[in-house]
Amino acid sequence: MFNLIAPRYDLLNRLISLGIDQRWRRRTVAALELEPGQTVLDLATGTADLALQIVQQEPSTRVVGVDPSPGMLAIATQKVRAAGLATQVDLRPGDAQHLEFTDHTFDGITMGFGIRNVPDQPRALREMARVTRPGGRVAILELSQPEGGILGPVARFHVHTLVPWVGAVLSGAREYRYLAQSIAAFPHPAQFTRLMVAAGLRVVNVVRLAFGAAHLYLGQPGDQP
Repeated sequence: MFNLIAPRYDLLNRLISLGIDQRWRRRTVAALELEPGQTVLDLATGTADLALQIVQQEPSTRVVGVDPSPGMLAIATQKVRAAGLATQVDLRPGDAQHLEFTDHTFDGITMGFGIRNVPDQPRALREMARVTRPGGRVAILELSQPEGGILGPVARFHVHTLVPWVGAVLSGAREYRYLAQSIAAFPHPAQFTRLMVAAGLRVVNVVRLAFGAAHLYLGQPGDQP
């Protein structure tokens, strides 16, 4: 599915989120509190939007971007080369559930709009905790089911009706309807934070974005106090 939608993935993200997705990515990178010269792992890197944002916000950072979709990585490679950042952004095929890195390799980890697509989310979270250095941060940005508030029904209509329709029309792939289904199936924020804790991540903060249409989960290796 992701190979099919890769050529128009960026356009769809901008249209469906009304451009807010880039603001969310900037906030995700800022939450890492990176220092010069550090190394970040970007899981489910897709077309490298978040990986490129990391380098733009902290130019001396090195990023390793991992994704299981060859189609996404092909687009990502084009974008990284066009930005002249091939020496700083290392793109590789890979699976968040089975990271081929030694313990405590990275100063920070990001994952934008990818954890809900991972079959074994607890295992992926354990892998993140394992490869993050002590004191490093894990920032997970994910879409969620909008709840509450006056605009809650509008947000839910956007996610469940408008998003699948726009995605299917513009991408030419009916599989894009999977997006709304995967959001509905994703754990509630309170439940997801419990998964983080069970995986060995201390939950530092959970930020609700756009009436609950997305959440930013921030954690660090170590037991929850």
